[in-house]
Amino acid sequence: MLSIQEIKRFMEEDFSSEKKRFARQGLKYYEGEHDILNYQIYYYDADGQLQLDKFKSNIRISHPFFTELVDQQIQYMLSGDGNIIRSDNSALQTELDDYFNDDFYSEIYELLQGTVSKGFEYMYAVTDSKGKTRFECADSMGVVEIRAKDTDDKCEYYIYWYIDRIEKGKKEIKRIQVWDNQQVYFYVQDGKGKIKLDEDAELNPRPHTIYTDKKGEKFGKGFGFIPFWRLDNGRKQFSGLKPIKTLIDDYDLMACSLSNNLQDFTDALYVVAGFQGQNLDEMIQNIKAKKHIGVDGGGTVDIKTVNIPHEARIAKLELDEKNIYRFGMGFNSAQLGDGNITNIVIKSRYALLDLKCNKLEIRLKQFLRKLISVVLDEINTRNKTDYQMKDVYFVFDREVMTNAQDNATIEKTDAEKQQIQINTLLTLTNVFDKETLVQMICDILDIDYEDIKDKLPKGEEEPEKDITDAENLLNGVGANGIEQTGTGSSTG
Repeated sequence: MLSIQEIKRFMEEDFSSEKKRFARQGLKYYEGEHDILNYQIYYYDADGQLQLDKFKSNIRISHPFFTELVDQQIQYMLSGDGNIIRSDNSALQTELDDYFNDDFYSEIYELLQGTVSKGFEYMYAVTDSKGKTRFECADSMGVVEIRAKDTDDKCEYYIYWYIDRIEKGKKEIKRIQVWDNQQVYFYVQDGKGKIKLDEDAELNPRPHTIYTDKKGEKFGKGFGFIPFWRLDNGRKQFSGLKPIKTLIDDYDLMACSLSNNLQDFTDALYVVAGFQGQNLDEMIQNIKAKKHIGVDGGGTVDIKTVNIPHEARIAKLELDEKNIYRFGMGFNSAQLGDGNITNIVIKSRYALLDLKCNKLEIRLKQFLRKLISVVLDEINTRNKTDYQMKDVYFVFDREVMTNAQDNATIEKTDAEKQQIQINTLLTLTNVFDKETLVQMICDILDIDYEDIKDKLPKGEEEPEKDITDAENLLNGVGANGIEQTGTGSSTG
């Protein structure tokens, strides 16, 4: 077991690591805390000394492109009906729905948000009051992986800490958990004081899972492994901010510089001769605050206006914005077209976002299989079943906005195509038997022949009349059973 000194050392080393530094940077930009907020303006005085300019305008505004790109990717990944984990076995699907419900997908949202913004995020398993395993998202900023050797794949311990509350005087109360493959140890740290065992914990240490029998007695056991899983945003665990940070910084600088120019040159330039004052700072202060300048008898004040070169800055802002969405692989909702917004044009604008989501989708499937493996073992143990991983699959049905008029035209074309195919078949009544023709018509209308064969006309009637009646029946069924299909769907 780790000692308190080791826990403190591992937490300090992890906080100062380069990996966590990059992650904190991505989190700050997601929260709108850009480098521009620390921007300062300096000048060289008459003595050649560098001085902070306290009088020149220094407007600092963050433009949270990264926030939009992250939320856009997550919403697009989880669009559709929200049920990603599915099974064709109805009994198993009922069990899965109990585990992977709305609460779980809320945690998945937090998982994806942390993965894209920080580069990696964690989930861990807990046990609810009914003894069932549940999964919660763990902030990667507070997770420390402890390995016996840096080359080891498996961790011996996980340290998970979080700020429980902030007391008066801004003193943080930090809760610390140390996980091994059987149990969890609980600690607490008051501010920057000493780490000590948490006396408020009901069981310390506590097994991973706790069961209560009919007599009310509690029993616990460990998973045999540490129930922490990490989802990475790529092999190097870099935030989605990395390829576009400099572009966002440049956009912030260009926009704020333009604002500063407009602010500084709202009034005119004052060309002063014969100034009656002690220094230049006094004159600038008089112009801004008192709106007057003192000059001697031969002095003059000449007012000059300046044309701000805003066209160049605006062109640079537009170029930066275009490149942010291009290299950030996002959908630019402000993008203008030629007015011909067809479904093909809309899909082409989603192309980069689709590519980015496809890469994350592969890693998310691998991640979810690890969670499902734990759930299936628990279901099989409780119900004496033998469900396998092959009984479960994934569906990501991403929703894309479409042109309603374009959709109506496509549906009309499809309906006309079906009618032509059916009319062609009806001319072949002397070539094929009645049952074959009806089956072929069912294929065209996407109807299961086995479901409607008992409803077809029976008896020794004229073949052509039978086919016509069958066609009318099938058309009626087809009209009520048109399947609405989505776009961009994928299964796994």
